[in-house]
Amino acid sequence: MSNIVTAISSREAQSTAERIFRLIDTEMTAVEEEFERQARSNIQIIAHIGSYLHQTGGKRVRPALLILASKIFGEQIDESIIKMATVMEFLHTATLVHDDIIDGAEMRRGHQAVSSQWGSDTAVLMGDWLYMSAFETALKQKNLDILEALTEATRKMTEGELIQLTLINNIRITEEQHLDIISRKTGYLFSASCKVGGILRGATQQERRALGDYGLYLGIAFQLIDDLLDFTSDALKLGKPVLSDLREGKVTLPLIRLLRSQPQLTPIVRAAMDEPVGETKRAEEVLALLSEYGELDQSRIEAYSYAERAQEVLSIFPDNQYRRALTEIAQYIVERDR
Repeated sequence: MSNIVTAISSREAQSTAERIFRLIDTEMTAVEEEFERQARSNIQIIAHIGSYLHQTGGKRVRPALLILASKIFGEQIDESIIKMATVMEFLHTATLVHDDIIDGAEMRRGHQAVSSQWGSDTAVLMGDWLYMSAFETALKQKNLDILEALTEATRKMTEGELIQLTLINNIRITEEQHLDIISRKTGYLFSASCKVGGILRGATQQERRALGDYGLYLGIAFQLIDDLLDFTSDALKLGKPVLSDLREGKVTLPLIRLLRSQPQLTPIVRAAMDEPVGETKRAEEVLALLSEYGELDQSRIEAYSYAERAQEVLSIFPDNQYRRALTEIAQYIVERDR
């Protein structure tokens, strides 16, 4: 492993994130205001859920990436960048609303999932509304390159979800299949966020490709760490029960590699996946095996490798504080604990 991404503690990672967000504090405040504005509706249920989603939002990584990518080309930004940063968060939020329906999830970020609180029918329609609202805002930019980036990301996310559904409870899933799923479900929206930030500032084709590649690699690293945290974090930090992926039949990289190297453990993993709700004995046994065979550490190393690739493609841009911020985000991504 090269030393481009330097190992840091989770506390240092959080400090890095806070420093980066302070760099764009004014713009991120504007994104929050724009999210609230775009979520307004004279239809009461939409306005109510929109407000709930705004108040229970996450880290806002995708809007931050778009803003930082745009600022590589110059300090001054205009309203279109704030609007498109908010579009990215709308698209991301829509996917989460729909994902929670598919997964039967009760909790999201420490709060009830929309489908849990309002029912699946309402959640489906609310997710659709978020998608259409995002595209309505994007259309006003009158930029086909932006629409192409958004439609590609949305199509890839949908394809990733469909592929994942066909492989639920399939312990024979390959590493290649899993990486394809997370590239589609997570990587392409990260990629679009960065690419659109460049498009809005007149980036060349080479610069757009570099930003897109950066986002894709970063998104893969992000999801690999998310998968890892499902085993190593706690419910309070995650905002949802730990070992959720295992219980939902999602076989992620640590398990894929464990079963590839130790196929005799397949019955134990299968028993954990079939474990009744409320019981954790089998799941904890799998967790101990992952630690014993070093697969948790190996998955983090894999995330490091994608974070390094993300950093490397930024080399075509002039060295400034925003390029450095994008470089540092990769460190935060792989060392975060939530």
